[in-house]
Amino acid sequence: MNEMSPPLNLSRRSFLGASLGALVLGVALPAGGRAFAQEATPAIVPGTRVNAYIQIQPDSKVLFRSAFIEGGQGIFTAMAQIVGEELDVDPTQFVVEGAPPGPDYTLIGGARFTGGSMSVRMSYDAMRKLGASARRMLLQAAATQWRVPIESLTTQPGRVIHAASERSVAYGDLAKAAAALPVPSNVALRSSSHFRWIGKPVARIDIRDKSTGKAHYAIDLKVEGMLYGAVQHGVRLGMEPGALLNEDQVKAMPGVHSVHHLPGAVAVLANSWWRARRAVEALQITWTEAAPGSTVRVMPADYSSEKHLAELKARTGDGIAFETHGEVGPALAGAARIVEASFDAPHLAHAQLEPPSAIARCNADGTLEIWAPNQAPEMFQADAAKVAGIAPEKVIIHSPILGGFFGRHFLYQTANPYQQAIMLAKATGRPVKLVWTREEEFLRDALRPMGVARFRAGLDASGMPIALSAVAVGEGATGRWFGRTVDKVDSSAVEGIAGKVYAIANRRVGQIHVDDPAIIGFWRSVGHSMNDFFYETFFDEMADAGKQDPYELRRRLLADSPRHRNLIEAVAALSGGWKRGPFTAEDGTRRARGVAMASPFGSEVATIAEVSLKDGEVVVHDVWVAIDPGSIVNPAIIEAQVNSAVALGLSSALLEEVVYEGGVPRARNYDGYPILPPDRMPRVHVRIVESGAPMGGIGEPGLPGVPPAVVNAASVLTGKRIRSLPLSRTKLTDAAG
Repeated sequence: MNEMSPPLNLSRRSFLGASLGALVLGVALPAGGRAFAQEATPAIVPGTRVNAYIQIQPDSKVLFRSAFIEGGQGIFTAMAQIVGEELDVDPTQFVVEGAPPGPDYTLIGGARFTGGSMSVRMSYDAMRKLGASARRMLLQAAATQWRVPIESLTTQPGRVIHAASERSVAYGDLAKAAAALPVPSNVALRSSSHFRWIGKPVARIDIRDKSTGKAHYAIDLKVEGMLYGAVQHGVRLGMEPGALLNEDQVKAMPGVHSVHHLPGAVAVLANSWWRARRAVEALQITWTEAAPGSTVRVMPADYSSEKHLAELKARTGDGIAFETHGEVGPALAGAARIVEASFDAPHLAHAQLEPPSAIARCNADGTLEIWAPNQAPEMFQADAAKVAGIAPEKVIIHSPILGGFFGRHFLYQTANPYQQAIMLAKATGRPVKLVWTREEEFLRDALRPMGVARFRAGLDASGMPIALSAVAVGEGATGRWFGRTVDKVDSSAVEGIAGKVYAIANRRVGQIHVDDPAIIGFWRSVGHSMNDFFYETFFDEMADAGKQDPYELRRRLLADSPRHRNLIEAVAALSGGWKRGPFTAEDGTRRARGVAMASPFGSEVATIAEVSLKDGEVVVHDVWVAIDPGSIVNPAIIEAQVNSAVALGLSSALLEEVVYEGGVPRARNYDGYPILPPDRMPRVHVRIVESGAPMGGIGEPGLPGVPPAVVNAASVLTGKRIRSLPLSRTKLTDAAG
């Protein structure tokens, strides 16, 4: 059996205490440090077993096994703040790593994944109780050791204190005794008025390792004796490799170990990745169509983005109702004016900077070990077991930190390399590290669905909206991967259109399902990423048709929702006061502002963007965001996440688009798929509003308001409504000439 060389700094640290003979508050792991999946039993309540999460080392540092994966969103720091607050340990004394699969970590409705901006809000209470339970166990251990009442003890960060005798003891010295105690069933939590770390801008605990190159992503990892793999996929999904015309010549290339047929691809293994890549790209492959009756998803040879968009636009009717209030039909019939518009948004790639990679190793004891970027360890474990033909408990999943999330690291058919790595490891009996080139990533990414939405609104004689009907046309990612009921609407296809809080008495939101031929997936803020653009730009069209200022109309329609009205007023104040424009800025440019509201993932957001036009393109100067997540853990992380979301939202609005021709994506690298360059990033201003509502998400909510705010501002300058993204499709001309 090949033993792992030391690429995983955190995993090695996690067993330091055990290797030194210290008994710690930590989950018992088999020899060698492998975190085998635990079999689910009714006795395990997720988030309650202290020993599954917390390990106190001899130096009193705390290893915390996080149920959620770090991918730049700051979750490891947030977990250290939450648990550290109740445990009474400074977050800087935490070492955090991703937990292995197991029922202890299924904190989201009995499941476990990092996504939907759910990590903190879904685990906040459980993690506080976990930290408080561990602290109570340490106090009890000290009380027993000193033979004093537990009520006479307090703690200071990392130490138990007995003030009467002026004694103190470090947590690390109590770990052995504390580990033998039962987890208390009832613990008191710290009052929020006494918080030292929750709610404070605690510095990221991972920033030093990331800044100095010590942090290890999947693409950095190595295991002893491994081969390197590179693949060449069929250019069109569903094509299968046939004859290899120059296989012998490729096998003779320097360092090449072997050549392998895979479903939809050919792989070359070599003693370096560069040699594997050069060899696989040199292969002359005869590609064939998928066999009749194949279960593999096939992209039609005549598929094009233009054709699919035309199909979506051609669908008529109101679809299946998802949300209904009042009587839309009669209200529209009695309206003084009808406003209608149709909007569309394209497929988008994830285009994350870390290329997909995975390591697979078949161990002598019959287990399969995988190192792969993922957002759902249990899902990957179950799927890997099917691929390998073994029981799930024999699959060991390592979940390294991710080079970005964006919804890319879920289980997507044909879009993940780890399945190929498993097949290659089984075929060779050697560990295999497989890395996809950027070109293969763009060819097999799971895309944001293409979408179309039609709106029809009725205004009364004073220009106020009295009815609104909306129909989303397309397919939602949730239905694709978690099952769709034919007579029900996929909520991910209408989120951002449904659930709006504006006081329009009569409204209906429906969906017409149309299969998307592409492999679709979750993209940052999911359906909100385009649906809030559809709705909030149409809102401005309603306002213009009724001769209403769009900001003031929103305020008026939010009169009965103080939380939302307060938020839109907060973003206006942050921007120095609402002014739509056009107006002349200090630098002489002609500018305008747009506003948008969004309610994604349990948080509320208001956004204002200020733009000008130059050489037919939109220049975004400033974006102001007021975000109300109810309550917060780390304001610095919130601000960073909002900045990140603004960048991605702006990139999607201005530039990004996946175009298919002949069943094949046109772009295979960033030269054909431009993303927002640094010189087009605006100034971003953030105001956090804590309303005291239930805690909402952070990672995604800052994105959806950006495209509509930018487009609403640009439409003021052009004098024409813009209904399609990205804006780079159209040369924009200032109405003033």
